[in-house]
Amino acid sequence: MITDIKVNKPAPIAFNEKQKSFKHGTDNGSAIEDLIKGKSILIKDFYSDGTSLLHDLHKYLKLKLPNTSFKEQHAYRSEYRKLSNLILLEILDQKLCAKKSPSIGWLEKFYPENNHFFLTFPQIQGLNSSWQWYKNGISIPVLRNKMHPYYGTYFPTRFEHLVLFDNWLKRYEGPKKTVIDVGVGCGVLSLQMVQHGFQKVYATDINPNAIIGLREFMGTTKLSRKIELDFGHLFGKWEKQTELIVFNPPWLPENRDLGSIDDAIYYNKTLFPDFFAAAKKRLLPEGKLVLIFSNLAQITNVTTEHPIETELAEGNRFQLERCYKKSVKAASNKTKRDQHWRSLEEVELWVLTNILPK
Repeated sequence: MITDIKVNKPAPIAFNEKQKSFKHGTDNGSAIEDLIKGKSILIKDFYSDGTSLLHDLHKYLKLKLPNTSFKEQHAYRSEYRKLSNLILLEILDQKLCAKKSPSIGWLEKFYPENNHFFLTFPQIQGLNSSWQWYKNGISIPVLRNKMHPYYGTYFPTRFEHLVLFDNWLKRYEGPKKTVIDVGVGCGVLSLQMVQHGFQKVYATDINPNAIIGLREFMGTTKLSRKIELDFGHLFGKWEKQTELIVFNPPWLPENRDLGSIDDAIYYNKTLFPDFFAAAKKRLLPEGKLVLIFSNLAQITNVTTEHPIETELAEGNRFQLERCYKKSVKAASNKTKRDQHWRSLEEVELWVLTNILPK
């Protein structure tokens, strides 16, 4: 049983009576000037005052910063994140004080003892969106039932890689006794494997919310006996050899120029070497290693290196059985970001096998 895991939630900012407030009807320009000077602003009257201010902040930054290439988009988002997180909202008795604010159930779940504090406007937006997904559920084409992703847990918003994996599972003829799912996230891959007849999935994640959320989602159903969870890096406590290891790693290399690092999106230099070394110990001689990846980093000129190709060329641990690829749908017309590179993007499913001693 997993115990003593603390949920990862926005850190409350201590209530301060002297905090400068934004008055309804005030010009957003002067408020943006304060943000640029590093001064925080409290949205006191209406929740919509905050959304209006963020809208004008976007307009201001678009005039000041280029926002076309992939790297420029990261720089733009980094500056927006810095300034927008100076906009505050007040929480009293687990409810937002500003008029016409959304009702967010996470506030009661996460702060039952904390009755008066601030959070930043983007944090509240994130909590609100997450609460809607959690409460209403999201449909994923490869799963029979809706997912209810927990706050702060990665879940897919596009599905090409999941379809690729599902098609591979349909053709898979190996044993289905055990499998290890490294970095389980909201649990989609594990649930796919259970649907396809795997008896036991051992799943890990370094994000406590992924483990807490999945544990809650499964409850005491049959799933809780099929999927066993561990809060830990890479393979966590799972030491036994298995016939299948599945890993959907981050698709972009960490780059300090790109702002804050999200472990579900960016990988550091040691992730893949550490993973392959640990996987070698845990894969049965005739087992298979499946990695779900993308050419995103190459087509956006973030790097020319492909970590799986590097391992195959230099690692002397695994050999390629097959690599399946699937084109990604064009970006939605609704998106405001320039994503012309999406037409070149392919998701990849790599199937590797052990190099056995002669």
